This record gives sequence, C-alpha cells and structure tokens, in this order.
Amino acid sequence: MDIADDVPMTRTYDFVVEERAGAPDGVQKRMLVVNGQFPGPTIEANTGDRIVVNVTNKMPNSTAIHWHGLFQRGTNYYDGTVAITQCGIPPGESMVYNFTLDGWVGSTWWHAHAGTQYTDGITGALIVHAKNESVPTYDGDIAIQLADLYHGFSPELLNLYHTPGGLEGTPGNEPVPDGGTINGIGQWGAHNSSFFNATLAPNKTYRLRLINTGSFVAMRFAVDGHTLTVVEADGTAVSPVDVAAVSVAVAQRYSVLLRTNASAGAYWMRAALDQDAFTYDNPGVQTEVRGVLRYGVADDVMPDVALLDNPPSLPDGAPGDLDTDDLVPVGGGPAPDATFSVYFTISMQYAGGPNYLSQFLSFINSTSWEPLQGTSTLFSLRANESIADGSATLADSQLITTVDEPHVVEFIIDNLDDGDHPFHLHGHKFWIVGSGAGRYQNQPLDNKAPMLRDTLVIPAYTYTILRFVADNPGFWAFHCHIQWHMAAGLLFQLNVLPSESAKFDIPQYMLDQCAREGKLM
Repeated sequence: MDIADDVPMTRTYDFVVEERAGAPDGVQKRMLVVNGQFPGPTIEANTGDRIVVNVTNKMPNSTAIHWHGLFQRGTNYYDGTVAITQCGIPPGESMVYNFTLDGWVGSTWWHAHAGTQYTDGITGALIVHAKNESVPTYDGDIAIQLADLYHGFSPELLNLYHTPGGLEGTPGNEPVPDGGTINGIGQWGAHNSSFFNATLAPNKTYRLRLINTGSFVAMRFAVDGHTLTVVEADGTAVSPVDVAAVSVAVAQRYSVLLRTNASAGAYWMRAALDQDAFTYDNPGVQTEVRGVLRYGVADDVMPDVALLDNPPSLPDGAPGDLDTDDLVPVGGGPAPDATFSVYFTISMQYAGGPNYLSQFLSFINSTSWEPLQGTSTLFSLRANESIADGSATLADSQLITTVDEPHVVEFIIDNLDDGDHPFHLHGHKFWIVGSGAGRYQNQPLDNKAPMLRDTLVIPAYTYTILRFVADNPGFWAFHCHIQWHMAAGLLFQLNVLPSESAKFDIPQYMLDQCAREGKLM
C-alpha cells in the first residue's frame, strides 16, 4: 500500500550515534555515523504523523540532531540546534525528539547541528508524503543524497581552515573536498569501483528526490540520455520545469521526474562537484561521482565505461541546466507586504585585536557567532520577559532579532563577501522577492509569484530580499550552511513571540543536560 494512504500514526526510531571507521569512496577515514551506517536511516512518514526519535550519544563529544526545514511549531526545543534550542546531548546520554509533521510535505533531511559533526557522516533523508501534494503523478520514488566528501576528520580540517594566514596562504580558503558520494558511495581514483545503483521498471515515471547533504559545494546532478522535470524545491511544489541537469546547493532539495522511456539499458548518473568554489588545487580530487540507473535489463548490467569521461549530449532543442529564476510555486502569488524589516551584511574578516592573524571569521553585521557554553539562547532568554522588539547582541557573540507579535518580516541582506553563501532559515519558509548585483539601494522587487523555500544561495557581492511570516514561537537560526562558515560565525538568530515561547513545557532533563554537555568537538 502507498504510504500516503496510511492513517496518521506515530513512527518511532532509535538512533545510536558513534565514531566508526569507514571508506565511502574506498579510502579509510574516521566517521561519525548513526546506527553504523552512512547515510543514516531514512525517515519516511506522512504529514500529520508524529515522529519520535530516541538519540543515544556514544561519541566523546556532545551532539544534537536537526530536522532540516521542519516547522516545529510549538516544539522549537526539538529543533536540534546546539546552543540555540538545546544544549548538546552529553556523551553516554540520550534524548527523545518528539514532534508532529504539521503541514510540511516534501523532501528534506536530518543532520547533526553541533560543530562540524555532520561533515563526518551524521546525515540522513527525511521524506514526508501527502495525498494532496501538488506534483504530477509518478510510479515510484528514490531519495538520492549527494554530498562532497573529505578524507580528513572535520575538527582537524576546521583547524586547518583557521590556520594563521589561511590555507595555502590565503585567509578564508575553505578545505577543498577529496571527492563525493551518491547515497554514501563514491569513487576515488582506483580505490573503489562500487556505485550506487538502482534497477527501475521501463516506461514508468520516477521521482528522484535530490538532497545535498554535503558541507561545502553545490552538486550538479544529471542522468545520461534523460531530460529531468523539476517538480519540487525545499518542500514547495513548483510548476514543472524540464532541465538537462540540476545544481543542488548545500542543504537544498529538488524533486525531479525521470521517465524510463529511452532504450532499455544502463545509464550513468552523475554528481559533479562545483569547482568554482575551490580556492586552491587539491591534486587528487574526484570532481565527479557516478551512480547507475538501469531498466529493461538484468540487475548486473553496467553502462558503457567509455562514456564515463565522455557524457553523451542530449538531442538538439533539449533544455539546459535549471535556472532557479524559472521556479514558480504551484498556486503561488504575491508575498504579503512587510511589516517588520531587518537589514544585515555578510562579511568575512579578521576579528581584530592583538591576535588578529589567528582567526579569520564570518560576520553578520559586526557579530561573529559562537555557541554559548552550558546553555542555549532559548533556555537562557525565554524567562526574560523584558526582551523588546528589535535587534540586540548577547554576550558579544549572539546577534538576535526579537519579534514579539506576528509580523511579515523582511530580511534585506547585502553580501559583501567574494563567495556564495547557501543560507537556511529554521522553522520557516521565505519568499524570495528580490535579488541582484551590488548592494540593495531600493531596486524594484519582483513580487508577482516569488519562490517559497527554506534554503537559497546568496551570490558574492549581491543583495537578496526575503519575506516570511514570523508567527512560530521560539529561537530560529538563519545561517550559512557551509560548515566552515557556520563554525566561523555566520549565524544570526530570530526570537519569535517570546511571550509564547516562555510557556513551552521543556522537559526538565534537557535543562539538566546543560551542566554535563561537555565539548562539542
């Protein structure tokens, strides 16, 4: 029976998080994984279901699991964001996440939200079905998790990122990946000849749910000989767009329809790392990861290896790569007028002071975020009834905007940095009502039918205008999803309806864990 036909139910999972050795692309490395697997277990449910996940931490450092894109209305304390909505789950202890899928539908993922832990493997798909989802019908679906991959362990890579003077002598140079994976399987040099592969039925339509669970670069996904039709982005159904390939930024998701109506055979799937983001040469990097889709042939048939480095072209007149400007939400219309405006800048610079050469940090306005120790902003501020609307800085490292009555909030963002930044807003989706080169100087907006999503790329030296309805109580992070940038401080917090979040019934054991959370990395 199709899962979407199930009655609403509680779906329970047990996650055990621990360090293991693994070799996703054939090279042995230290990993952090859930239930001994990479990627971790897929959570598949229906909107309206209750999800209960018991997380046991067997690592030496504290952790937390974030459910990317979910609204967590009324359960902000289960958003899983260390130092913001909870303290870390201490080593040797457990925590139960318990929330309902309140109207959210589509393709997303879960991941550790503590330091750079998810870079080392704490990720998994999260698929939410609904009978009334506004996408064309299809015969089957497959979650396809795409990720860049590092052979090094993320705390050591983060230390390299913070090298005085910068990696390869340039401040802010991000560690360049060694390769990538499709559903946990990659190929590095001659070390691995394994591929993620799927055998489909001919003359059917499949929904491929593309999820970038990586840490740094966008992944360009294509299937040899097939046009793809984009029908969903970040849980928003969109008017179908035919494309040859889709570039999926870190933390973004797209559903594409693939029709198995070409010649029976096996075809290469390709996930190419966006090399534009590389700031130095990593000689061994595997820049394209492959997988196999086949139909109408036996399960062991492989594509032509001669095509590995010579992908066939689509016929004349075929569409090109996805242009995100072509995305239009199904049933979309204008965003509501803004009633509350927040302006901020994105920059990367030395922090100043006597040791300025030691840390090249990320800033929103003049604040570089650092996680609070032994508490979280939700726990420490929700009892403070005197918080006024507007922006304030707590402990010099927490830039927080408070909105204590429902508003349509407008973010006006100037990216002063020379890099692109994939930004994600927790607990909400936003309309993208404006973007362009340079700084924002009251350029006209495009509010006819703006895209609605939860993760977008803010390109170098551009402005972006976002709007969203702030009526979901709690502390919500808005941050760059490049792990190195978030660890360097590129995070801002929204404190929505503190008069309501003060009424949260937060489990006492979560508060008690703060005293024992220990180190994050």
